Amino acid sequence: MTVPVLILGARSDIARATARAFAAKRHPIQLAARGAEGLAADKADLETRYNVEVTLHDFDALDVAGHEAFVDGLPALPGIAVSAIGLMGEQAENETDPAKAVAVMRSNFEGPAVILGVLANRFVNRGSGTLVGISSVAGDRGRASNYVYGAAKAGFTAFLSGLRNRLAKQNVHVVTVKPGFVNTAMTAHLDLPARLTAEPREVALAIVQAVEKSRNIIYVRPIWRLVMTVICAIPEAVFKKTSI
Repeated sequence: MTVPVLILGARSDIARATARAFAAKRHPIQLAARGAEGLAADKADLETRYNVEVTLHDFDALDVAGHEAFVDGLPALPGIAVSAIGLMGEQAENETDPAKAVAVMRSNFEGPAVILGVLANRFVNRGSGTLVGISSVAGDRGRASNYVYGAAKAGFTAFLSGLRNRLAKQNVHVVTVKPGFVNTAMTAHLDLPARLTAEPREVALAIVQAVEKSRNIIYVRPIWRLVMTVICAIPEAVFKKTSI
């Protein structure tokens, strides 16, 4: 059965790939982002390529006071909602500029958590739905190289876990996605290890499969589960001497 799929943060490479993956399954698509009119080309491409209905919706993840009104303004309550909202920032700047640190923390935790919470309540009232939150392996343990971003993702991962636990008996499913490195515009400046780096389409297909199979937590590339298990097992006295 096809249901409307809401893509939050629809401008990112992962979001675009996810929209295509769900459209290929004949789902109507709702693209939500700041300045949504700039997604007109994406809308036309999805409609032409997959012959599905696509709508555009202005959405500011940081305007949490407006989240209820945003959901009320959708043409239909989605059956699936995917949060691809996020902002990595630069760790060196996040350490010294409180405003930039706040932007990273709000973009990766507060905004996504609040909008998924609003949608969760609507899904419970209806009696069905799936929520997908794209978190990160960076949230599995704080590391010097990205602890501001990682802390926000850790909070989001914990939120998704609690939400999943709350909704488990109410026919609303919550999926946590941990992509690891992804080859996107946001990481284009980084020298990423090929074995640990997924493509946006790979992430998108993993999300679709996780939704269809009602999975709870997925590492897009399974090797990341092993990598993070090892990193999390390092004793703190040793870990603080590393520069991971």
